[in-house]
Amino acid sequence: MIGSIIEYERAESELRELEQRLIELQKQYAIGDKGFTKAGIRKLIARLNEELAVFEASEEASASLQN
Repeated sequence: MIGSIIEYERAESELRELEQRLIELQKQYAIGDKGFTKAGIRKLIARLNEELAVFEASEEASASLQN
């Protein structure tokens, strides 16, 4: 789970890298080829998106409580 801004930025960077890797795989291989690899990358992307969303929600909640 993401617990700091540094981890958040690291996760965003990893997300961009995974998205780029998925795009490259989709260009290189036809539908059906490397399916497990593409699916695994999609799962990692989904997990990172969820963690980023949870962190963003907690940051917004803590910011609104401070105001």
